[in-house]
Amino acid sequence: MVVQIYPDLWEVDEIVPDKIRSYLSQAHQTLAAPDASVVMSASSIDAMLKDSGLTEGSLYARIEEAVAAGLLTQKMADWAHRVRLDANNPRHADQETPHMTREDARRAFDFANALTEYLYILPSRMPPEDG
Repeated sequence: MVVQIYPDLWEVDEIVPDKIRSYLSQAHQTLAAPDASVVMSASSIDAMLKDSGLTEGSLYARIEEAVAAGLLTQKMADWAHRVRLDANNPRHADQETPHMTREDARRAFDFANALTEYLYILPSRMPPEDG
């Protein structure tokens, strides 16, 4: 008897640009490898901001610019910064906290996925305005 398939069957909506879809898909596929998953979640967030025209500076600067531009709320930016900082630990082989947990990976993925919904999927489902 199959109790659970890991990772669960899940796909990124086709409306999402290829590069973002690739990062987000990898984040999901590697949830059992939390370090990799958190880094891919951060990469998907970075790619979404770049796709929105925020291409200058660091990811920190792009997140702050997204708030100033009204693309993200402050609470969304706080989550994005959390994912960014979590991804820095394995990316830079942090001595004190080198590895992420599965809970960290799930939290980072859930935020990146929600941001994808907010920036791409929900707007694509908006009915056209009557002209």
